Order: sequence, then structure tokens, then C-alpha cells
Amino acid sequence: MKKSDVSIHIIGAGVSGLIAAQVLENNGYRPIIIEATDRVGGRLKTDIIENYQLDHGFQVLLTSYPAARKYLDFEALELQQFLPGASIFKEGKQAVLGDPLRNISLLFPTLFSGIGSIQDKLKVLSLNAKLKNKSLLEIFDTKEITTLAYLKEFGFSSQMIDTFFKPFFSGIFLESALKTSSRMFEFVYKMFGDGHAALPKAGIEAIPQQLLEKLIHTNIRYNTIVSSIHDKEIIVSNGEKITTDIIIIATDPTYLIKDFQKNPVIWKSCDTLYFETINRTISKPLIGLLPDAGDTYVNNIFYHTSIATHKETAHELLSVTVVKDHTLSDQELINRVEAELKQYVGIDSCHFLKKYKISKALPQLQNIKYNIKPLDTRYSSTIFLAGDTQLNGSLNAAMLAGEAAALGVMETL
Repeated sequence: MKKSDVSIHIIGAGVSGLIAAQVLENNGYRPIIIEATDRVGGRLKTDIIENYQLDHGFQVLLTSYPAARKYLDFEALELQQFLPGASIFKEGKQAVLGDPLRNISLLFPTLFSGIGSIQDKLKVLSLNAKLKNKSLLEIFDTKEITTLAYLKEFGFSSQMIDTFFKPFFSGIFLESALKTSSRMFEFVYKMFGDGHAALPKAGIEAIPQQLLEKLIHTNIRYNTIVSSIHDKEIIVSNGEKITTDIIIIATDPTYLIKDFQKNPVIWKSCDTLYFETINRTISKPLIGLLPDAGDTYVNNIFYHTSIATHKETAHELLSVTVVKDHTLSDQELINRVEAELKQYVGIDSCHFLKKYKISKALPQLQNIKYNIKPLDTRYSSTIFLAGDTQLNGSLNAAMLAGEAAALGVMETL
């Protein structure tokens, strides 16, 4: 049988599924992607509301991700870089903490920020040096403890942990107790240090759109919901049965394969709210942090109009991320967020645009890994698993898992 005659179906047109399709295409196969929604991207999507670019959740691309460097054309994405630091709102004041070795404009604001002791700042330099010389494979081979335990063992003060590390990494890990694996902390910290946090000029969805443009011989069926999967058979929600040679599941397999329902993937969620404001309270492209005072809902804020976007706007676009679990109605949450923006950030008036509840924002995983051997993606003789749930919750992992699943399919064939 010719490669082009082998029937390969990929479930999910997120980044992992698109990478799997690209690897298969590059090796002579013609896969079919089945996607539940009306467009590619998975969790990486951007809507245009009142001429503003609203990403489905505040997300960034770390330019040092090895898989991103391999599969993405950064220049074509017109990446807009953030400054390496954060603006911290505490006790009615705004202080900037950043890496002056990478951007000299952050030197004096960081020195006089009042956040962390001299010893803390020296320990930051020590941590930078340690992770600069530690390979990714070494990081993921290190014994796991919680991120909080790691920071304490490293010797950071409680003030530095509570004021900077907790709010900053709570927004990344989507949990405020910093129970996330120390492997993930070291990985993310190293990636921030080795590159930049950035966003495509057209928004986060430009990433999967670029991957889509590279596909020539892949067919995509949109608005098609898969209800279950068996060896060589895909059952669609309308009752249709699709016979195939190979299946790659590039999404959460929990409800597609019966065995996974015994140990379902647990997901971390968050809320992202977008507002239009007249002015910016953070003048530079820095993430704004609100150290948790015990009852605050806002974790971080970012002015998307502090970097260039494709859309010309008259005013400013502000995103607000809420990590804390809550039972508030949409309107109650909006009211609470607006009150906190006024109290802590000094935003007196803002126009609400849209709220996103991202129920499956990040997988909560144990014994996280950096990469996976191709044949280890094989669930059965005809079913392979991709997606960041196989490794760790990152864009880099999604790409590597998609690549590994495609290679596993080819080794099997």
C-alpha cells in the first residue's frame, strides 16, 4: 500500500494535531483532521470584539521553546516582545521588578522597588546562572517537589515569594498555592531567561493559523464532534461511523476511550476578562501583578495595546486573569474585578468587553516529562496519543507530543 493510501485520522486541530499532520505530510502521508469547532487552534484562539483582538485567555509564546523554534516562523508571526519583568501593585503603590541584565531600563526601578532584599536579588542571579547551565533533560530528570518548597529551599524570603513568585507563577500555573512540580518551575523559568515572552501581532491564534498554512495534503473536517473511538473506528456524535487504519488523539482522551474514564485528566481553569480603558496605568509592556491579599480575585493584568497589534484602536485593551476558584455569577465577577481594578490599580472607569471561562486551560499532571519516545505514544496497535497531556502543560509539549505521535505512527507502519 502506498503511503498516500493509508487512512490516518487525527482527532483535534489544536497545535499538537497540526504538528502531527505536518510531520506525516512531510513523510508522504495524507492525514484527515477531525475538529469539533469551526476553526483550528484548540486553546489558542483569538476573537475580534469591537475591533480589539481578544485571545481566549491571556497566553504568551516563549521564544526559547525548542519546538517553537523548529516549527514556527517567528519573523512571519511579527512577534511583539514583553519586557522581562513585572509591575507589582501593592499597598497603593506600583513597583517594577525586572531583569536589568537583559534590559537596562529596568535597573533603577528594580533596585528601588522595595520588593525583596539584596539577598533575594542575589539569589535571583544565582538561580539564573544555575538554570542557564542546566539542560532541559536534566531539569526533567530532577526529583519533583512543589514549586513553593523549591523556592523556600533556595532561600528566597517570604516577602519575595509572596510578592513576586506567587502572583507571577500563579498566573502561569493557574493555581495560587504553587503546588506545581519544581520541574515545571525550572523549565518555565529557564525558558523566560533564555528568550522572551511574546505575542504575534495578530494575536495568539496566528500560531495555529501559520501551522495550518503549511498543510497541503491534509483534509480537515470542521464542526464534527467525536463521541467515542475504537480500534480502526471513529464514532461521530450524529451516529456516523468512520473506518480508518490509524487514529491519533490530539485532545483529551478521557471521554473518547472508556479506559481513561477510570483516571480522567484533571484540568485547571481560569477566567479572563477584557476591558477597554482610556489610559494605561502600566506604561511599558509589562505584566501587572496583584499579590494576593487573601480575598482578591485579580491575579494579573496586561495592556495588550502596550505592544503592536494588527487592529487600530482608539483606546486601550486590558486583560484581567482570575485564577481563584469561585461561585460568582458572570456579573458578580465583573463587578468584583472592576472594584479591585479601581482599588488596587487606580482604574476609575472601564468598559467591559467579554469574559472567557477557560474550563480546560492546563492539565494537572504528575511526574511530568519533557519528551516521549515515538512508540510510547501508542495506546494500541492503531491508536496513538498526542497533546500536552502526555508530557507537561506547555505549547512546547503540545508540539513535541504531536511530533512523537506522528513518528510513532510511521515506525509502526
